[in-house]
Amino acid sequence: MTNEELQHLVEKISRDIFGRPFLHKAVFNHRLKTTGGRYMLQSHNIEINKKYLEVFGEEELIGIIKHELCHYHLHLLEKGYKHRDQDFKQLMKEVGAPRYCTPLTKNRSKRERRQLIYQCTNCSLTYIRARRINTDRYVCGRCKGSITFKEEKL
Repeated sequence: MTNEELQHLVEKISRDIFGRPFLHKAVFNHRLKTTGGRYMLQSHNIEINKKYLEVFGEEELIGIIKHELCHYHLHLLEKGYKHRDQDFKQLMKEVGAPRYCTPLTKNRSKRERRQLIYQCTNCSLTYIRARRINTDRYVCGRCKGSITFKEEKL
């Protein structure tokens, strides 16, 4: 699906379901990672995560478009367009828009996350971290000895 096809789909959903025209731009944004789409308050444009179309298909995409159009139409009507507003919740229920989109990736448990293991050269105290640390800058909290990188576990 191209940006032009997405634009036509958004305009059609807006006309058919909301009974109001969509007068701005709808585009795919490949930089979106954790959300299905977003409504831009200043420009009134809608950006959609293309991965949702590729992974879950057109039905999930239509749900995301409905959700973003709820933000769009309520904002232009100067009503409550935020997730917590009653106007937003009511309109979402009326049009059958999902409150959240299906997660793209499963959240990894603590055991599945990578672990970086550092060790003090003096007292052999072991430090387990998720993020890298600058071993030139930090010293052991127990004995002030230098810290070295030992291994990485996945």
